[in-house]
Amino acid sequence: MKRVLGIDPGLATIGYGIIDYESINQKAVVDYGVITSPKDESFPVRLAIVYKAVTALIEKYKPDEVAVEELFFNTNITTGINVAHARGVLLLAAVHSCGRLYEYTPLQIKQAMTGYGRAEKKQIQEMVRIYLQLTKVPKPDDAADALAVALTHIQTGGLNDKFFIK
Repeated sequence: MKRVLGIDPGLATIGYGIIDYESINQKAVVDYGVITSPKDESFPVRLAIVYKAVTALIEKYKPDEVAVEELFFNTNITTGINVAHARGVLLLAAVHSCGRLYEYTPLQIKQAMTGYGRAEKKQIQEMVRIYLQLTKVPKPDDAADALAVALTHIQTGGLNDKFFIK
């Protein structure tokens, strides 16, 4: 049995989802939720909060692999830069604490979840519910998105291996 931690990066809200799996057909949700950093804190403090929270998640659940969504943004470049900083911090925490890091683009996640690269967010979330045999779509949306990242990793067999540290 392997354990994967899926992460939907952000700064104010970071989604996480943890799934144990033997194969595509044998999987179970362990936990999911969000990490938040208060908007009234300074930017460096928010980054430290992200680092500590991701490190604590990895220490608590001891995933074998961490899968992270790559960034895609097309409007607010300032917000995008801050999220990119936060993503860098969480990648550092993942590589330091786990050592096996995989990254997936939004297109790869949509295709793995729905078979369609332009799928809507609601379609992806409904597929998360179906694939994990849940009674309702996980909330908040960031947590459902993180579970989709973890499922993409399971379904693709970790083809996007980026880093082996340990």
